[in-house]
Amino acid sequence: MAAVCVFCSSSGRIDPSYVELAAAVGTELARRGHSLVSGGGSVSCMGAVARAARAGGAHTVGVIPRVLLDLEVADNDADELLVTDDMRARKGLMDSRADAFLTLPGGLGTLEELLEIWVSRTLAMHAKPVVVLDPDGIFEPLRAQVDLLVEGGFVREGAQGAVTWVRDPGEAFDAIDAALAAPAAPMLTAAPDEVLEAEL
Repeated sequence: MAAVCVFCSSSGRIDPSYVELAAAVGTELARRGHSLVSGGGSVSCMGAVARAARAGGAHTVGVIPRVLLDLEVADNDADELLVTDDMRARKGLMDSRADAFLTLPGGLGTLEELLEIWVSRTLAMHAKPVVVLDPDGIFEPLRAQVDLLVEGGFVREGAQGAVTWVRDPGEAFDAIDAALAAPAAPMLTAAPDEVLEAEL
Protein backbone atom coordinates (compact mmCIF):
# COMPACT_ATOMS: atom_id res chain seq x y z
CA MET A 1 0.00 0.00 0.00
CA ALA A 2 1.25 3.46 -0.92
CA ALA A 3 0.25 6.91 0.28
CA VAL A 4 -0.87 8.88 -2.76
CA CYS A 5 -1.01 12.66 -2.44
CA VAL A 6 -3.76 14.14 -4.62
CA PHE A 7 -3.58 17.79 -5.61
CA CYS A 8 -6.95 19.11 -6.80
CA SER A 9 -9.48 21.94 -6.74
CA SER A 10 -11.50 23.24 -3.81
CA SER A 11 -13.53 25.60 -6.02
CA GLY A 12 -17.30 25.40 -6.07
CA ARG A 13 -17.47 27.14 -9.44
CA ILE A 14 -16.07 24.36 -11.61
CA ASP A 15 -17.94 21.95 -13.86
CA PRO A 16 -19.41 19.07 -11.81
CA SER A 17 -17.62 16.60 -14.09
CA TYR A 18 -14.36 17.45 -12.33
CA VAL A 19 -15.87 16.65 -8.94
CA GLU A 20 -17.03 13.34 -10.41
CA LEU A 21 -13.50 12.74 -11.68
CA ALA A 22 -12.13 13.33 -8.18
CA ALA A 23 -14.62 10.86 -6.74
CA ALA A 24 -13.58 8.29 -9.36
CA VAL A 25 -9.96 8.83 -8.32
CA GLY A 26 -10.82 8.23 -4.66
CA THR A 27 -12.70 5.05 -5.55
CA GLU A 28 -9.84 3.72 -7.67
CA LEU A 29 -7.27 4.66 -5.03
CA ALA A 30 -9.15 2.61 -2.45
CA ARG A 31 -9.67 -0.30 -4.85
CA ARG A 32 -5.90 -0.48 -5.39
CA GLY A 33 -5.29 -0.59 -1.65
CA HIS A 34 -3.63 2.84 -1.34
CA SER A 35 -4.12 5.55 1.27
CA LEU A 36 -4.85 9.20 0.53
CA VAL A 37 -3.01 12.37 1.46
CA SER A 38 -5.04 15.46 0.58
CA GLY A 39 -5.32 19.15 1.31
CA GLY A 40 -7.73 18.50 4.16
CA GLY A 41 -10.76 20.31 2.74
CA SER A 42 -14.26 18.86 2.43
CA VAL A 43 -15.54 20.89 -0.52
CA SER A 44 -15.45 20.37 -4.30
CA CYS A 45 -12.84 17.92 -5.65
CA MET A 46 -10.90 17.86 -2.40
CA GLY A 47 -13.89 16.60 -0.47
CA ALA A 48 -15.04 14.25 -3.22
CA VAL A 49 -11.76 12.37 -3.46
CA ALA A 50 -11.54 11.95 0.32
CA ARG A 51 -15.14 10.78 0.74
CA ALA A 52 -14.86 8.28 -2.09
CA ALA A 53 -11.55 6.96 -0.76
CA ARG A 54 -13.03 6.43 2.71
CA ALA A 55 -16.13 4.81 1.23
CA GLY A 56 -13.82 2.28 -0.38
CA GLY A 57 -12.00 1.60 2.89
CA ALA A 58 -8.91 3.75 2.35
CA HIS A 59 -7.12 5.57 5.15
CA THR A 60 -7.26 9.34 4.57
CA VAL A 61 -4.91 12.04 5.82
CA GLY A 62 -5.90 15.69 5.41
CA VAL A 63 -3.42 18.54 5.82
CA ILE A 64 -4.86 22.03 6.06
CA PRO A 65 -3.46 25.40 7.16
CA ARG A 66 -5.27 27.08 10.00
CA VAL A 67 -6.20 30.08 7.85
CA LEU A 68 -8.19 27.82 5.47
CA LEU A 69 -10.09 25.85 8.09
CA ASP A 70 -13.27 27.80 7.34
CA LEU A 71 -12.71 28.65 3.67
CA GLU A 72 -12.06 25.08 2.54
CA VAL A 73 -14.26 23.62 5.30
CA ALA A 74 -12.00 21.14 7.06
CA ASP A 75 -12.48 17.44 6.37
CA ASN A 76 -13.30 16.50 9.93
CA ASP A 77 -14.09 12.94 8.86
CA ALA A 78 -10.46 12.33 7.84
CA ASP A 79 -8.72 9.53 9.68
CA GLU A 80 -6.00 12.07 10.40
CA LEU A 81 -6.59 15.83 10.09
CA LEU A 82 -3.36 17.77 10.50
CA VAL A 83 -3.53 21.55 10.92
CA THR A 84 -0.46 23.59 9.97
CA ASP A 85 0.50 27.19 10.60
CA ASP A 86 0.78 28.15 6.93
CA MET A 87 0.74 26.96 3.32
CA ARG A 88 4.45 26.15 3.19
CA ALA A 89 4.18 23.87 6.18
CA ARG A 90 1.11 22.25 4.62
CA LYS A 91 2.92 21.40 1.39
CA GLY A 92 5.98 20.13 3.23
CA LEU A 93 3.88 17.81 5.38
CA MET A 94 1.87 16.55 2.39
CA ASP A 95 5.11 15.87 0.51
CA SER A 96 6.71 14.01 3.39
CA ARG A 97 3.64 11.82 3.98
CA ALA A 98 3.34 10.79 0.31
CA ASP A 99 4.90 8.02 -1.77
CA ALA A 100 3.46 9.35 -5.03
CA PHE A 101 1.74 12.48 -6.36
CA LEU A 102 -1.36 12.74 -8.54
CA THR A 103 -2.56 16.10 -9.84
CA LEU A 104 -6.09 16.71 -11.10
CA PRO A 105 -7.30 19.84 -12.92
CA GLY A 106 -7.20 22.78 -10.55
CA GLY A 107 -6.35 26.43 -10.05
CA LEU A 108 -3.30 28.40 -8.95
CA GLY A 109 -2.84 26.43 -5.74
CA THR A 110 -2.91 23.14 -7.64
CA LEU A 111 -0.48 24.53 -10.21
CA GLU A 112 1.87 25.66 -7.44
CA GLU A 113 1.80 22.22 -5.83
CA LEU A 114 2.44 20.47 -9.15
CA LEU A 115 5.29 22.77 -10.15
CA GLU A 116 7.03 22.53 -6.79
CA ILE A 117 6.96 18.74 -6.77
CA TRP A 118 7.97 18.69 -10.47
CA VAL A 119 10.97 20.92 -9.80
CA SER A 120 12.11 18.90 -6.79
CA ARG A 121 11.74 15.64 -8.75
CA THR A 122 13.85 17.04 -11.58
CA LEU A 123 16.49 18.29 -9.15
CA ALA A 124 16.75 14.80 -7.62
CA MET A 125 15.33 15.91 -4.29
CA HIS A 126 12.98 12.93 -4.50
CA ALA A 127 12.28 10.04 -6.88
CA LYS A 128 8.55 9.68 -6.21
CA PRO A 129 6.15 9.27 -9.15
CA VAL A 130 4.48 12.47 -10.37
CA VAL A 131 1.35 11.91 -12.47
CA VAL A 132 -1.08 14.42 -13.96
CA LEU A 133 -4.62 13.27 -14.74
CA ASP A 134 -5.91 15.70 -17.37
CA PRO A 135 -8.81 14.24 -19.39
CA ASP A 136 -9.76 17.52 -21.09
CA GLY A 137 -6.33 19.02 -21.75
CA ILE A 138 -6.64 21.80 -19.15
CA PHE A 139 -2.88 21.67 -18.59
CA GLU A 140 -1.83 21.34 -22.24
CA PRO A 141 -0.70 25.02 -22.36
CA LEU A 142 1.55 24.29 -19.36
CA ARG A 143 3.16 21.38 -21.19
CA ALA A 144 3.70 23.58 -24.23
CA GLN A 145 5.22 26.32 -22.05
CA VAL A 146 7.69 23.89 -20.53
CA ASP A 147 8.66 22.72 -24.03
CA LEU A 148 9.37 26.35 -24.97
CA LEU A 149 11.46 26.84 -21.85
CA VAL A 150 13.49 23.74 -22.70
CA GLU A 151 14.01 25.01 -26.24
CA GLY A 152 15.19 28.34 -24.85
CA GLY A 153 17.66 26.73 -22.46
CA PHE A 154 15.84 27.89 -19.33
CA VAL A 155 14.95 24.30 -18.42
CA ARG A 156 17.22 21.30 -18.87
CA GLU A 157 16.43 18.62 -21.42
CA GLY A 158 14.48 15.75 -19.96
CA ALA A 159 12.49 17.77 -17.44
CA GLN A 160 9.30 16.82 -19.23
CA GLY A 161 10.00 13.19 -18.37
CA ALA A 162 9.63 13.87 -14.66
CA VAL A 163 5.84 13.90 -15.11
CA THR A 164 3.54 11.25 -16.56
CA TRP A 165 0.40 12.61 -18.26
CA VAL A 166 -2.74 10.47 -18.43
CA ARG A 167 -6.41 10.76 -19.36
CA ASP A 168 -8.31 8.52 -16.91
CA PRO A 169 -8.05 7.29 -13.31
CA GLY A 170 -7.14 3.74 -14.29
CA GLU A 171 -4.20 4.98 -16.35
CA ALA A 172 -3.15 7.23 -13.48
CA PHE A 173 -2.91 4.40 -10.98
CA ASP A 174 -1.36 2.06 -13.52
CA ALA A 175 1.42 4.64 -13.90
CA ILE A 176 1.78 5.10 -10.15
CA ASP A 177 1.82 1.38 -9.42
CA ALA A 178 4.34 0.68 -12.18
CA ALA A 179 6.65 3.44 -10.96
CA LEU A 180 6.45 2.26 -7.36
CA ALA A 181 7.20 -1.30 -8.41
CA ALA A 182 10.38 -0.19 -10.20
CA PRO A 183 11.51 3.00 -8.44
CA ALA A 184 13.21 5.52 -10.72
CA ALA A 185 16.58 7.02 -9.93
CA PRO A 186 16.70 10.76 -9.20
CA MET A 187 16.79 12.72 -12.45
CA LEU A 188 19.60 15.23 -11.93
CA THR A 189 22.61 14.28 -14.05
CA ALA A 190 24.37 17.64 -14.38
CA ALA A 191 27.54 18.45 -12.48
CA PRO A 192 26.91 20.59 -9.36
CA ASP A 193 28.13 23.79 -11.03
CA GLU A 194 25.74 23.20 -13.93
CA VAL A 195 22.74 23.12 -11.62
CA LEU A 196 23.03 26.88 -11.21
CA GLU A 197 22.65 27.34 -14.94
CA ALA A 198 19.13 25.91 -15.16
CA GLU A 199 15.96 26.41 -13.18
CA LEU A 200 15.00 22.76 -13.38
